[in-house]
Amino acid sequence: MILARTRAEVREWVAAQRREGQRTALVPTMGSLHEGHLSLVGIGAACGPVCLSIFVNPLQFGPNEDFSRYPRDLEGDLELARSAGVSLVFAPSVEEMYPGGEPWVSIVPDRGADVLCGRSRPGHFRGVLTVVAKLLNICTPDVAVFGRKDYQQLTLIRRMVSDLDMAINVVAGPIVREPDGLAMSSRNRYLSASDRQSALALVRALDRCERLFEGGERDPELFRQLLGNSVDPGVSVEYGEVMDPETLESTSRVAQGTLCAIAARVGATRLIDNHLLGSGSPLASI
Repeated sequence: MILARTRAEVREWVAAQRREGQRTALVPTMGSLHEGHLSLVGIGAACGPVCLSIFVNPLQFGPNEDFSRYPRDLEGDLELARSAGVSLVFAPSVEEMYPGGEPWVSIVPDRGADVLCGRSRPGHFRGVLTVVAKLLNICTPDVAVFGRKDYQQLTLIRRMVSDLDMAINVVAGPIVREPDGLAMSSRNRYLSASDRQSALALVRALDRCERLFEGGERDPELFRQLLGNSVDPGVSVEYGEVMDPETLESTSRVAQGTLCAIAARVGATRLIDNHLLGSGSPLASI
């Protein structure tokens, strides 16, 4: 496995793969790897050699967010990437990714970014799309793999790739859960033992939504109420939304595939989760 620190090294590796007739896959991450990330590597490997990027992107963090304390463990990440069969890890510095400081030109979404997480995190998806566009241009993969847990992010990246005619196939990987159902996240390591138990309120709310749907209910307000009313005193729900999975617009009637999304503060940690109705219980995969 190659560790690349510069854009030039990545481009040399990509050119070598092309000369050998190989297709390549990119798995962008902010590091602090877990089994959810490694599942994306497995999906990408079906295409060809995998480039996994590790970069904590300052552009997507607000002034009061956790950029400085975001978990970083490059040595541990490299061991996990190697064991998963990654061919190249791209771990640039901030100066390598943004040599001129904050970019003059960035990707600003006109739609889909002012709901869900974007409502409380202005500018977040500008930062996400800008760094993803840079990674796609640096790595020029045939396939890029993103997880469904960050559903709004996945949707906006798909629209960016489509709207800007990028010749890349965006593939979505399923949400990977801990044995108790909590969606895997690098931020889970912030949780205390009691917060960890409280955090299960998110997946339980999504499970109740699925059972409500299977029981024949179609009124979206009932689903929103269920998502917004956590029974755990350690959980402060930021949003519980029921939306069209393609447009991220509120729906007047739920149907097969409707998106239920939730974000909450558990202690000092912000967590997100989601579920597509009619796909079985979110707890079924554990």
